[in-house]
Amino acid sequence: MKILIAGGGIGGLTCAASLLQDGFDAEVFEQATQLGEVGAGIQISANASRVYRSIGVLDRVVEAGASPDGYRFRMFDNGEVLQTIPLGQTYIDNHGVPYTTIHRADLLDILVKRVRELSPDCIHLGKRLVHFVETNDGVTLHFEDGSSATGDVLVGADGIKSKVRGQVLGVTPATYMGDASWRVIVPMASLPQEHRSNTVDIWVGPGRHSVTYPLRGGKLLNMAACVEYDQWEDESWVTPKPWTDLFNDFKDWHPTIRAVIDAADRDECYRWAMLNRPPVDNWSTERVTLIGDAAHPTLPYMAQGAAMAVEDAAVMARALRERTTVPEAVRSYQASRIGRTTRIVNESSANRELFHIGDREALKNAFGKRDMNRERNAWLFSYDPMTEPLA
Repeated sequence: MKILIAGGGIGGLTCAASLLQDGFDAEVFEQATQLGEVGAGIQISANASRVYRSIGVLDRVVEAGASPDGYRFRMFDNGEVLQTIPLGQTYIDNHGVPYTTIHRADLLDILVKRVRELSPDCIHLGKRLVHFVETNDGVTLHFEDGSSATGDVLVGADGIKSKVRGQVLGVTPATYMGDASWRVIVPMASLPQEHRSNTVDIWVGPGRHSVTYPLRGGKLLNMAACVEYDQWEDESWVTPKPWTDLFNDFKDWHPTIRAVIDAADRDECYRWAMLNRPPVDNWSTERVTLIGDAAHPTLPYMAQGAAMAVEDAAVMARALRERTTVPEAVRSYQASRIGRTTRIVNESSANRELFHIGDREALKNAFGKRDMNRERNAWLFSYDPMTEPLA
């Protein structure tokens, strides 16, 4: 059986590695002429770490990333800790695998090397998909350069602007939901000692929030910061914006946030729009399905966008291995994923409201009614894509 994967990002490459390790013939088709990721960090919680352990790269991920001690929700101005989720060894004791923060480019490099270890010629670059043709027997991809490829299954892992999604679902317009997100990365050594940290910190406050955490063994600090804006901007992750805008957005915030902004490269401050696409109840045909952002794009307010793609990849590989026919496998995969991914999408959207409460006492009261550690350990981190029964 041959599986065609459109998209060479984190989800597509994880899917390829999972399939190749299971003995399938898989090929990845990426529109870019070289593989690369934007300069941003991601968080890899236990649900995704279990997949990386299964494909033999977890040790590499941990070595390339950072291992935070805790996950803290903090007040925007005085830094008061509202809640903490223990990470580090406590997290490993609870879940058997670590919580890691890693630069996207480093993770992509690890995945590319693993896929090429399993199949040196698996990845095809410069392959911009125009459309696919599905028959009872297979799927053929047609590319902008005039070439084509035929296989038994097509997995659309081509992101939030997915060409595969467009053909499966038709036009599914996005709605600007009122936030734009900044991202910057600074050397940890550029910060005064009191502002260096080995934790994931969610700074919450009126109309905006910020997330900070270490990368590359603590040599870098990643900051993502979401701010409510009335006007819509494009979704591009690579459009620089004025540093002064970032400064003004957080001028009244905690000294740590101001120190990170002050240390930022003035020409390397990026901001992009947060667009919302509500969950759908089907993202598949008989031989074509979607994973990651192509299937269920989510706002980044639970740090689970990449993790969902990783989960999808593992479950798709399991479904193809454990089900008799391709249509059965596609149906089993989708049915196994749609409830969980919908919950994550909806809870991520709800967190936007929680994190941006404008009144200090209301914000403290809202967090006082929640137990984030219990909630996330109970259903989010405890999920194992490698053993969860398939639908």
